Amino acid sequence: MDAVDTAHLLVITFVIGITAEAITAALAAGKQRMDLFGVVALAALTALGGGTIRDMVLDTYPLTWVEQPVYLVIVVVTALVTVSLSFLMHYFRKVFLLADAVGLATFSVIGTQMALDLGYGFVIACVASVVNGVSGGILRDLMSDRVPLVFSKELYATISLIATSIYMSLLAMGVGENWTIVITLVAAFVIRVIAMYFGLSLPVFEYQTEGESKNPRSSLHYQSTRRSLLRSRNRVSFDTSRYSLLSKLPGRKGKAQKKQRWVLPEDDPETDLEDNPS
Repeated sequence: MDAVDTAHLLVITFVIGITAEAITAALAAGKQRMDLFGVVALAALTALGGGTIRDMVLDTYPLTWVEQPVYLVIVVVTALVTVSLSFLMHYFRKVFLLADAVGLATFSVIGTQMALDLGYGFVIACVASVVNGVSGGILRDLMSDRVPLVFSKELYATISLIATSIYMSLLAMGVGENWTIVITLVAAFVIRVIAMYFGLSLPVFEYQTEGESKNPRSSLHYQSTRRSLLRSRNRVSFDTSRYSLLSKLPGRKGKAQKKQRWVLPEDDPETDLEDNPS
């Protein structure tokens, strides 16, 4: 297999990967009600952030998208098209997942390649592979105010490590670099698809002190939001007695006037019973 063919293959799969990343980022930005600049910025951060961090870690300049701005243009156009056709995106969810798997395999191979070309060994090649493969998704999730999926329930970074191991093992066995690239791409893609299909993930570590609640309401973000709502409730309460029409409605006579207020989930006894069935 010609080296030119594998180089073109990596470029094609790389474009597929950054396109899928840009689409997922644009949809995440839409869920956070970002404006167009926010959509484009999050898409670029997600699609090109992994490669940028990789280049900075390996001290390789200029950055990939700076040297070849066409990748940035592809990401920006993809984000804008996603905004325009967002009503169709849910029909292609499986296609995006497969494209993302292709991107993960490609990012892992490119990261490994660059580390080896610079003379680094297995450990740094693994670091470059993982950083290139998962950093974009981590940045997307953090900017979308959620725990990165790669940290909780996705077999993602592990596949980058497996890809690096396969790549270097094949080279050590004397397999040509071109075939090594193709085999590693296919293997990483297949493993990722199998992991998605069967819901495979790493064991989750959970630690809680005695009496600590598992309720996500204990998070700092939730507590901050709750305090803001409490302050707003105190300012925006209103008295129904101010509205004379209400007192003239049938069935209103003889009833005590009462003040309406906002109710938080914690103030609702039914919610408390649902959260604490004991």
